[in-house]
Amino acid sequence: MTDEATEALRHALASGSAADVRRAIREKRWTGTTHGLAHGHVHANMAILPEALALDFMRFCQRNPRPCPLLDVTDTGDPEFRQVAPGSDVRRDLSGYCVYRDGLLTDEPDEITDLWRDDLVGFAMGCSLSFDAVLQENGLRVKHLEKPGGRIAVYTSGIDCVPAGPFRGPMVVSLRPVPKGEVARVAEVTARYPATHGAPVHIGDPAEIGIHDTQATDWGLPPQIGPEDTPMFWGCGVTPQAVAMAAKLPLMITHKTGHMFMTDLKVKDL
Repeated sequence: MTDEATEALRHALASGSAADVRRAIREKRWTGTTHGLAHGHVHANMAILPEALALDFMRFCQRNPRPCPLLDVTDTGDPEFRQVAPGSDVRRDLSGYCVYRDGLLTDEPDEITDLWRDDLVGFAMGCSLSFDAVLQENGLRVKHLEKPGGRIAVYTSGIDCVPAGPFRGPMVVSLRPVPKGEVARVAEVTARYPATHGAPVHIGDPAEIGIHDTQATDWGLPPQIGPEDTPMFWGCGVTPQAVAMAAKLPLMITHKTGHMFMTDLKVKDL
């Protein structure tokens, strides 16, 4: 696909529905990141685990709602998120997956049909990319959307999650540089949406939460922090990937950073 055709499709999907985005991904017409697509819809982080680990992971989400706000859970062996995306197929509806085995990233396929098993359970968790549109509608700047691909800066922080069974490890956070005059308003607006990570977990000096070089991201692209900007950090749904590595889980499948699962939920309805 030419650059012009890719941009045309991105523009169409930005104003389209979540089902349009899922269909384009399933048909391999869209293979890129999902930042800015299906404007107004809730983006979701995704994790898939064997049933034997599912209850402990649900406890982990309940105890750590800031990085893992749970939206939906599939039935065992069923690849459809029936509550938030009827008709979906989690095996094919993401444009990028990460496969972790024994704590190591072993593959990054564009679908997981051949990996699906009858004992797998899928979890959809709210994503802070969902409220970017709300910030823009409130006249607030979202700097990462000004970059090609819209990739946000993501880091492993020094904040520990509350453990549950084998699930333990650091909280992963996303960084948005916010003009000093908009900090209070951004915190107020995002706090209204706990299902998409809610209020920031930290505002100010990154070193206070164990991040000593903001240009050395663990995922995503380095931020553009100007002299009049304040770093603001939110819990991030990449946390399960950090937990999978820390806990050396035998199998966990997640979304690839920036390649979100698009739900039929509307941000305005949360």
